Amino acid sequence: MKAARPVLDRGRPADYIPALACADPQRFGMALATVDGEVHGVGDWREPFSVQSISKLFALALALSHGGNALWQRVSREPSGNPFNSLIQLESEQGIPRNPFINAGALVVTDALLSLTGDARGAVVDFLREESGNPAIDTDRAVAESEAGHGHRNAALAHFMASFGNLHNPVDDVLGHYFAHCSISADCRDLALAGGFLARHGLRADGSRLLSRGDAKRINAVLLTCGTYDAAGEFAYRVGLPGKSGVGGGILAIVPGRGAVCAWSPGLDAAGNSVGALAALEDFTERSDWSVF
Repeated sequence: MKAARPVLDRGRPADYIPALACADPQRFGMALATVDGEVHGVGDWREPFSVQSISKLFALALALSHGGNALWQRVSREPSGNPFNSLIQLESEQGIPRNPFINAGALVVTDALLSLTGDARGAVVDFLREESGNPAIDTDRAVAESEAGHGHRNAALAHFMASFGNLHNPVDDVLGHYFAHCSISADCRDLALAGGFLARHGLRADGSRLLSRGDAKRINAVLLTCGTYDAAGEFAYRVGLPGKSGVGGGILAIVPGRGAVCAWSPGLDAAGNSVGALAALEDFTERSDWSVF
């Protein structure tokens, strides 16, 4: 927490989503959940916030758990090197997004999860509720409506991929579920507990298997290389853990075999990652020596 405080005023909330623009950049929270379910927190760790792109991690895991390995024919696993909402590469790469954590890739994952379950938003909400033990987790409708009302670039991405046949459901349905799962509200404790399945190599909190050990390894690998947009190299250098950020200010990091850590502060850097959460996670790995390197 001490490492985060000096840098909080260097970030600014995601003002391109009006419902997030008024977030206080001085807020900060952090929680660690071990693989055994023990939880420790500091600061505003029980303050709910908009998870935004962190939900993409859970959507991907759920799609794969429902037999969605064919998904990798529709989305790649490479860093993009471009902003998370860029359209640049889609035309030259025939409507195949670079990875599942940029917006275009997450739209394809949402489309797949919608086909597999009939309710992509509900699948993510139910998973978060079950793993965290918090039945209050839900979509913040005001945030979802704010995103939908200003989501022209996401709509452009979806229509462009649909023109290549890379969306199988109606574009409006895919966008609706995408905005809804990105607008889920949860706190640091909830997300740290929900991320534990990756620390347990694919096992859920109740001991049942969500993913094979190999699939859990592969998701962690893509998180390390692609989870923090085009600043993934900087995150790997400073933190040394697989992680997924969201423009709501949260970053969820996985410590394989040990647990999951979620830090949150609304102020973002130019890449869309929380400056306070990044500083706190860097300090955490330095002090604990918990890193994949």
